Amino acid sequence: MEFSSGCLNKISGYQQVLFQREFRIFVHLMSKRILIKNIRQLVQVREVAPLKVSGSEMSELPVLENAWMAIDEGLIADYGSMDDFPGITDWNGLEIIDANEGLVMPAFVDSHTHIVYAGSREGEFVDRIRGLSYEDIAARGGGILNSAKKLRATTEDELYEQAANRIREVMLLGTGAIEIKSGYGLDMDSELKMLRVIRRLKDNFPLSIKATFLGAHAVPVEFKDNKRGYIQHLISDMLPAIAKEQLADYCDVFCERNYFTQEETVEILEAAKKYGMKPRIHANQLSNSGGVQAGVQVGALSVDHLEYVGDEEISALKNSDVMPTLLPGAAFFLGLPYPPARKMIDAGLPVAVASDFNPGSSPSGNMMQMLCLVCVTHKMTPEEAINAATINTSYAMELSSSHGSITRGKVASLIITKPVPSVAYLPYYFGQNMIDQVIINGNIISTSN
Repeated sequence: MEFSSGCLNKISGYQQVLFQREFRIFVHLMSKRILIKNIRQLVQVREVAPLKVSGSEMSELPVLENAWMAIDEGLIADYGSMDDFPGITDWNGLEIIDANEGLVMPAFVDSHTHIVYAGSREGEFVDRIRGLSYEDIAARGGGILNSAKKLRATTEDELYEQAANRIREVMLLGTGAIEIKSGYGLDMDSELKMLRVIRRLKDNFPLSIKATFLGAHAVPVEFKDNKRGYIQHLISDMLPAIAKEQLADYCDVFCERNYFTQEETVEILEAAKKYGMKPRIHANQLSNSGGVQAGVQVGALSVDHLEYVGDEEISALKNSDVMPTLLPGAAFFLGLPYPPARKMIDAGLPVAVASDFNPGSSPSGNMMQMLCLVCVTHKMTPEEAINAATINTSYAMELSSSHGSITRGKVASLIITKPVPSVAYLPYYFGQNMIDQVIINGNIISTSN
């Protein structure tokens, strides 16, 4: 077996010990060559990876049985059957990992999170148990405005430390790439503070991170009676300041009743496009808000949530390149209707699945749990769920060329499971951590007491 030696080691700056509450997380700088053997199933193997999979293609999950896999300089170098296990003449610098009949699959790509936030909102969780709706809580100054109040009072360093702990958690849960939104600041200084924290996370962690400006998450209290003024502030002041510091890859809007209309969403996103920020939309979470139609109109990368989607929205999406993204954690946690995932897939659409990790409506970044939720509540098959959380979320983050499948030359960001009988066992055995090891950019992410 020969591995190339010309690749750049993309993660050499991460030779550091990371601390997290009860235990330490080590990012081990691995030898430049890694061999994983005795893999029961190598999952999501694609000689040539598609940008996305749609409709009936989503049920096709290529698997190589009884496999080995090689990593060189942080990239997937080769793979094959253990029946044809290659002879190795040069063991120098070669790290051997025995998968011990576990599965190996691409790390999750989580294309929708709000992981930078201050504090928590468990009080609102109790309020919902007692009968208040999400909209009732928001009307009383809770929800997004509650998080904005807390975030404004939190320093950048404090905010970074809180977010860094969450990043470490989701890495251990198998996430190898993540999108993070602002939107809990709702004023110039606080939105910039959030985006600078995201940039620091990009600089200090090995997983791939994309930043999204979500100033149009809600109308802040100081603009309560002047939404038009806030929209103008977003367009004329915030967008140029963010672009000047190159802090955001994308721009998002919460297109929803009592938040931002379809027309306002289009206006904000068209303005953002002029600054190089590609559109994303929180769409149709609480009502038929027009968010899907707005996403198609502006050419958004994705429209996310989609609890309220009918034939009109499905028809619009069929004639677009927009990725419909389901956030099962939020629908479950808020007790909302579940999106018609089965109907969307059967209509030929692609579907992505992300966590929506946030303090109010989905306080979890556990993507393996999201697979279980979409299988149980959305009637997606395990194969469809894995495609939705790897290939299709990679498309929604513009990472199709580097993430989402086991393809030679792609980034070696992988999950090695404990010994399990099949792919279907992962969402079936819910609530248990079936991950044995995580590799991100060719480096093992592990814990030590």
